[in-house]
Parts: sequence; C-alpha cells; structure tokens
Amino acid sequence: MVISFVWIQLLPRQLETDADVGERRRSDGPLSLVVIDAGHGGQDSGAIRDGVLEKDLTLDVAQRLGQVLRANGLKTIFTRPADEYISLAKRAADANEQRDCVFVSIHFDEGTRTAATGVNTYYAMRQRGKWPQLPSWLPFVQQVSAEPANFESQSLAGFVQQALVARTRAVDRGTRSEQFYVIANVSHPAVLVEGGFLTNDDDMKKLRTEDYRQQLAQAIGDGIMHYREIMRQHVGRNDD
Repeated sequence: MVISFVWIQLLPRQLETDADVGERRRSDGPLSLVVIDAGHGGQDSGAIRDGVLEKDLTLDVAQRLGQVLRANGLKTIFTRPADEYISLAKRAADANEQRDCVFVSIHFDEGTRTAATGVNTYYAMRQRGKWPQLPSWLPFVQQVSAEPANFESQSLAGFVQQALVARTRAVDRGTRSEQFYVIANVSHPAVLVEGGFLTNDDDMKKLRTEDYRQQLAQAIGDGIMHYREIMRQHVGRNDD
C-alpha cells in the first residue's frame, strides 16, 4: 500500500505560466535564476520508509527553497512542480534552455546500514560544455586529477554543504564528485543535495517536521546566495 506522506503538511503546489517562464529566461545580472529539481516523481517514488516517499520530501523542500530564493530576489524554475514523472534527460534539457543560472537537484538517501546519517552535496567533475581553467579566486576548488575539472560546480557544492551543516547541525559527509546524469548533463553550475537518510531513525524523525525541512531549504538557499555573491564580486572586478 502506498501512503503519500499523510502526516506531513506539504506546501501547496505552485504552478508556472508560460509568461512566468519567459520572464525568467531574461537575465537580470549574474546568476539571477535558480533551476530547482525535485528528485523522482510520479511512478518513481525514490526511497521509501514507513509510507514516507522520497519524491514527496524532495518536492516539499524544493518548493520551500523556491520561496526562500524568491524572497531574496532570485527567480526560480521547477523541473518538477507537481507529482509527475519527468525523465532525467528532460530535466537537464529544460535547465539548458535557461541562461545565467545555477541548478540544484534535491534528494534523500538510503543506506545499507541504519547508522548511516548526515548530508552531502555532489557535483560532476566533467560536465556538459564546461572545461574551465582553475580560477584561483573561487573558494572550495582543488585540482583533483589531470582531467579538466568543473570548478564552478565544485565551489557551489562547497558553499551549499557548508551552509547545510551550519544550519542543520547534521553530520557532514562532505562534497563528492559523481557523474550523476542530471548534473553531468547540465551546462550550468550544478549540484545534487542528499538531505539525510530515510534509513536512519534520527534523520527520519527530523525530516517528518516542517521546521527541519524549512531549515534544509534555507540552508541550500544560503549556499546558493553566498556563491552568487562571490561570483558577482568577481564579475564586478572584471568590469572595472
């Protein structure tokens, strides 16, 4: 039996019109738009525990993140604004239609051990259309191999992970490079957040509360805005 999160108060679904999307495709300066990807959806429930579906958690945190970002003057687009199945290819393609943006995919984890706990943030070391040189001014970057590296996404992951740990006090599982399809095929700075383990009792207890899911959303927003501030400062110096 599938129970879709009956004891958790979810935010109301927010729909976007074609006019909204058209408006958001126009750039208002560096990193004026955030593409928010709620993992899974529709027949793809993701991780499941005791009737809690990962797809419901991701959509709820995604909507909360959208509110946080818009309150701080950023524009947002959702790859999955409702409980529907969207292929990974379409999610990436929709993000690539935008310009001057960052991409964040929200997920929750499950482990083979119930003791596994904490948060981590992934980036793709090799990403579609991104072959940058090492920028010495960008925080959280390091040359990890002889292959071309995606330093913008690596730095964004560092800011998001730092903010997640600071706000939630969750176990810091760090940033990691993985070639997950949805971030590797996006041409903008892109990260994938794992916001806790459904297989861990303590994580689950927190994830059932609106307050903790709001803290997750606020933390992701904090990291994005800090990254945006650093990037804007650098662009401003180059324009002088």
